[in-house]
Amino acid sequence: MTAANGQVDGVSLFVDFEREAWRALVDATPLPLTELEIDRLRGLGDYLNLDEVETVYQPLSRLLNLYVAAAQQLWAAQRGFLDSRASKVPFVIAVAGSVAVGKSTTARLLTALLSRWPHHPSVQLVTTDGFLLPNTTLVQRGLLERKGFPESYDRRALVRFLAEIKAGRRETAVPVYSHLSYDVLPDRQQVITQPDILILEGLNVLQHGLTSLGRTPRVLLSDFIDFSVYVDAHEADIRRWYVERFLTLRETAFADPDSYFHRYADLPEQSAVAVAEGIWAAVNGPNLEQNIAPSRSRARLILQKGPDHSVRRIRLRRL
Repeated sequence: MTAANGQVDGVSLFVDFEREAWRALVDATPLPLTELEIDRLRGLGDYLNLDEVETVYQPLSRLLNLYVAAAQQLWAAQRGFLDSRASKVPFVIAVAGSVAVGKSTTARLLTALLSRWPHHPSVQLVTTDGFLLPNTTLVQRGLLERKGFPESYDRRALVRFLAEIKAGRRETAVPVYSHLSYDVLPDRQQVITQPDILILEGLNVLQHGLTSLGRTPRVLLSDFIDFSVYVDAHEADIRRWYVERFLTLRETAFADPDSYFHRYADLPEQSAVAVAEGIWAAVNGPNLEQNIAPSRSRARLILQKGPDHSVRRIRLRRL
C-alpha cells in the first residue's frame, strides 16, 4: 500500500536531498535572475531571496531542463519513425499544494527560470483558478462555501484544455479569474500559443477528482502532465501563513471598495484573526486534509518547507 509519506510496504518511492546536497548538484550553474526580479516574483508573505533561489530552484530548473530536452528528443525520434509532420507539443509541468503554501511563487519562479534555458524560451503559466465555476453557479449548487474543493471546478473544461494543449493546437483560450472580485471574469481570456513548456498551477492538479457519482473519471489531469511539483509544509505552518496573509490583505487588497472581501478591511486585528482561522477551519483545512495532501505522493518532486517558508528538503521520485 502507498502511504501518505510516499512508501509502498516500507520501501520509499523517493530519494531525499537536504538543501546543500541538492545545491551541490549544479553549484556551478550561473543564476539568470537578479534580486530585483526575484522580489517581483515573490508572493505575499512568502520567503524568497537569492540564496533560496540558488540553493533550491536553480537546481530544480536544471533538472526540469533535462526532462524537457529528453522529451524533445523522444518526440523527434517518434516523429521520424512515424514519418509525421505533427507539431511539437508543450511539456506540461504541474505545481500543486495548499492555499498559502507558496505554490504560486514557485510556479512564477520556475516560469522565469525555465524561459532562460536554451531550446525552450517560450514558457507560459496557467492557474486552475480560471476553471472555477462562476459564483452564480456555485451558489445555485450550494458550493460557494466549498470553493477550491474538486467539485467547485469545471473539470471537463480543464481536461479539455489540457487535451487541446497535448494535441498541439496553435492557440487555446482559458478563462481568467479575478482575486479582487473573487470570481471568473466572463469577458476575459488568456490565450496560450503553443509554448515549449506549460506550467499549470493549482490546488487540484494532482487529485483524482471523483465524478458526481463517486467514480474515478476515465481521463485524469495527470494523464497530460509530464512532471509535477508538490509544495509541502506542516499544516500548522500553512495555517499560520494563511492567517498572516489574511491580515496583510486586510490592510491592502481588501481596502479596495471593489474587493469581494472589502467587508473585512475595517475589522480589528483580533476579529480578523478569528475570521481567518474560521475560514481555514471550515474550508482550506478540510480541503488540504481530504483532497490536496493525499495527492502529495503522486508528485514527481516534493519541496518540503520549514516554518520560515524556506525549503528544508527535496524529495525526488525514483524513476
